[in-house]
Amino acid sequence: MKISVIIPVYNAEKYVSQAVESALQFDEVYEVILVEDRSPDNALQVCQQLAEQYDRVQVYQHPDKGNHGAGPTRNLGIEKSTGDFIAFLDADDYYLPNRFDAEKALFRNPEVEGVYGALGVHYYSEKAKEQYYPLFKDKLTTVYKKHGPKDVFPGQIYMLGCFGLFSIDALTIRRNALVNKVKPLFKSSLRLHQDTEFLFRLSYYLDLFPGILDEAVAVRGVHENNRITQVDSKKIKPATSRVLLWKEVDDWAEAEDTMPNNIKLHIKRMHRSFQIANASSLEKWKMILTYLITDYPSIRNGIYNVNFRHRLF
Repeated sequence: MKISVIIPVYNAEKYVSQAVESALQFDEVYEVILVEDRSPDNALQVCQQLAEQYDRVQVYQHPDKGNHGAGPTRNLGIEKSTGDFIAFLDADDYYLPNRFDAEKALFRNPEVEGVYGALGVHYYSEKAKEQYYPLFKDKLTTVYKKHGPKDVFPGQIYMLGCFGLFSIDALTIRRNALVNKVKPLFKSSLRLHQDTEFLFRLSYYLDLFPGILDEAVAVRGVHENNRITQVDSKKIKPATSRVLLWKEVDDWAEAEDTMPNNIKLHIKRMHRSFQIANASSLEKWKMILTYLITDYPSIRNGIYNVNFRHRLF
């Protein structure tokens, strides 16, 4: 195996060395690609030092030297990669020694286009733990049991009940399958949930198989300056960001000719549910009635029959 590990770097001078060294412990890692995204700290200098220290480490920036966000930064890393497989790692996270154990066996099967595993969590400080423990706790981010690849997409979009999630840090993909079948790659239209939207589309187009699910293969490093903190400081509400995510997914689903109508309808209803959750009380009821009228003919006909609709809208 020749694995390219892509690490987007932003404001991570304290952590990126640990991330890089956790990837270099594996002989299968052919290259570590650092894409520095105009950090306000000294991350670029640290990346350059790592590239001087290790032959397998390369450093890139965007052509305009600007800040473009995690999605376009990962895209640049994919463009620069030359390995047969792609793995991702955030600059403040790190791999564990079992990271590619499942991949070594599973990728012998050419039908396996991707392998996902479980992600653990580490708090770098008590302040970070106090701030983010309600969100991450000490739980694994994982799919709860092994599923075939055809279940991964419906499972992620909540069509199969309690399915679970996997993280991009615990995912390995065949490069050719990724670049040939998933277009676009990461989108720049979302400030939050770019990786979630990407994983939805990835699991629709590629056959992803479970690796190690009952123990962590990588660790999410949580600190006070995580990117999520940066975005939160700009007053983006979590409910609003979910609306934007599901609108993006809904737009994609509507344009995807191969997607079954029942899945499209489910995605549309997920989008609507987040719209309703983010609306004011009066708007909630207007939206609920609008959606009932749209989706259920018997309700629509009943409302028209009693000549009631004009009183509500």
